[in-house]
Amino acid sequence: MANEAPNQTLQPTALVHEAWLRLVGDTNPNFSGRAHFFGAAAEAMRRILIEKARRKKTIRHGGDLQRVELEDVEVSTPGNDDELLAVNDALDKLAAIHAAQAEVVKLRCFVGMTNAAAQALDLTERTAKYYWTHARAWLINEVKMHS
Repeated sequence: MANEAPNQTLQPTALVHEAWLRLVGDTNPNFSGRAHFFGAAAEAMRRILIEKARRKKTIRHGGDLQRVELEDVEVSTPGNDDELLAVNDALDKLAAIHAAQAEVVKLRCFVGMTNAAAQALDLTERTAKYYWTHARAWLINEVKMHS
């Protein structure tokens, strides 16, 4: 959320609350441990952000139109929604090839965990850093190839 546009209507607190409601709802879920909980939370937050990006791109919600402040009429820049959707597609491909690396990316990007991602996934810190470095490079390459 820190990298989102300043006019973002979805605040971090609202994202966490929505993710919690999706995780828990009216039931009492049983998580097998920290890794399971944080993995489920990361996936819930990812899905919320992706749904929001897709919804904003529909014609009904403005399609490719962008909000422009009157002071900033110079040049309109592309929004982050296209980038977020491209990263989502690449992350799905990565998960099919390297599931553990995709989980590290989800925890770092969607939950905001850095070194705690290693603990949540029962990995050594060194392994988590390696997974993050490899996954990040792979995702950048994948997004560049398809954009």
